[in-house]
Amino acid sequence: MAKSEKKKSGWEVGLTTSATKMSNRMPEKILDLLTALIADIQESGPIQKEWPDFGPLKKSKRVPENAYHCHLKNGRPTYVTCWQVNKERKKIEVFYVGTHENSPYQK
Repeated sequence: MAKSEKKKSGWEVGLTTSATKMSNRMPEKILDLLTALIADIQESGPIQKEWPDFGPLKKSKRVPENAYHCHLKNGRPTYVTCWQVNKERKKIEVFYVGTHENSPYQK
């Protein structure tokens, strides 16, 4: 997964360095789902209600403002993705990709 994805439509999506490293260690099936999620975000924006357990995240020490998450895969383990939105610039930054138990909103 590249650090920054090409802009397809109205939204530009990039991954932080740590999210890129995490995605490189994920199973191929999960990486395919991440790629599909990024394509959906590029096409229609940060609100992705059709993805499982989509919702906003409350700001905390480990979660920035204007952040959302969804599950890529439920079950054991559950994989999640978290992203931050800059509406003015139409940019989205994925800051976490990995298992639910290690997600920034769990601590």
